[in-house]
Amino acid sequence: MTQIAIIGAGGKMGCRLTDNLVKSGSKHDLMLVEVSSAGRAQIEQRGRSVVDEAMVYDRAEVVILALPDRILGSVAAQIVPKLQPSTIVMALDPAAACAGELPEREDISYFVTHPCHPNVFDHFETQEERDDFFGGVHARQAIVCALMQGPEEHYAIGENLAREFYAPVTRSHRITVEQMAILEPTMAETCGIALIKALREAMEEAVRRGVPRAAAEDFMYGHIKVELGIAFGLAPFPFSDGAIVISEHGKNQILQPDWLNVFEPENVKKQTQIIVSGSK
Repeated sequence: MTQIAIIGAGGKMGCRLTDNLVKSGSKHDLMLVEVSSAGRAQIEQRGRSVVDEAMVYDRAEVVILALPDRILGSVAAQIVPKLQPSTIVMALDPAAACAGELPEREDISYFVTHPCHPNVFDHFETQEERDDFFGGVHARQAIVCALMQGPEEHYAIGENLAREFYAPVTRSHRITVEQMAILEPTMAETCGIALIKALREAMEEAVRRGVPRAAAEDFMYGHIKVELGIAFGLAPFPFSDGAIVISEHGKNQILQPDWLNVFEPENVKKQTQIIVSGSK
């Protein structure tokens, strides 16, 4: 039986993790720590109770920080120094780790993991699977994992737990914390969300200029699928000559020539610092 403490157990991620760890059937002893009244209510609705944070210090073998990035560092600074040696501390996002927010302590392990979320090219059989955009409830997904510090045997413990609380999991990729920060925030959020929100703005501009919304939505959603398939090499045909020409024109109009500089190491770290500070 693994003694697992979830800090922030009543939040969105804390509840997701708790639900899946209970559902997995593994014999874990869960210590749920939550300070907000709303979060405590969420835990009570699940038929469970919170414990005092002080219980975690001596008993926990694994401590999961299910907390927003902007407060994770300050909470970790209060908890980590009081943990027993060889405790595994798990973070669910690389931002705090890359931004230097985790307290220095050589005798504990830091393990970072994050879900990839359900694959847009996957073919789900049920409506529940199709409607599970985040993953971890009905739709399968891959995950990424990194052992930031600690003995190798702690990687296996962290990965097995991640497979349980992100389930159903298709495959797990072992990478470094620095590589995880390249994936998120840089690739998936700094670039991905910005570009996707630009697509939404483009569709809204078409509607503003008189195109019926239903027509604009059908046209955009269909073209997103075929264009993703071609661009990522999954469709068995290329872009047309005209599409190639006009897309280059669009790229020159919309993107700055040096936009890939966001992937430079100093820029990646700056993005993690922006996230944990909550301000540009």
